[in-house]
Amino acid sequence: MKNLILFFCLGLFSLTSIAQNDLPNVDVTSIDGKNVTLKDATNKDGITIISLWATWCVPCLKELDAINDLYDEWQEETGVELVAVSVDDSRTVKRVKSMVNGKDWDYTVLLDTNNDLKRALNASSIPLTILVKNNKIVYEHSGYSPGAELELYKKIKELSK
Repeated sequence: MKNLILFFCLGLFSLTSIAQNDLPNVDVTSIDGKNVTLKDATNKDGITIISLWATWCVPCLKELDAINDLYDEWQEETGVELVAVSVDDSRTVKRVKSMVNGKDWDYTVLLDTNNDLKRALNASSIPLTILVKNNKIVYEHSGYSPGAELELYKKIKELSK
């Protein structure tokens, strides 16, 4: 009986860890107010960077600015796409559109005002950067320090081969 319980627990743990690799199929909102399924916003033929950020998060802004400086080259070389998902709540979400326009980011920007995606990813802090390939999470990094975007790009190149 103990072996059966142990086997069941190990099996359940294995299924849970496998399921964690799937990109959650969460509904978010476009910056223009349309409902979007996250999986529909990802790059079907390649790699998608999903970045959870907020207008009040200085490291988030620094990371997205650093990636923006290199983004055209990254896209040209690997076809990667970036989806920046704001986790600003109802009090600060009104700042997102003007900030994105002011920064001139060429990313898809989505809103997770209720933090449904953040909860589904078990994200305890932002910035959270995820690489997705074939709707599977293949890389995850939390936080930002200068130069981390170069490490991210190295991983993108590895995965795009």
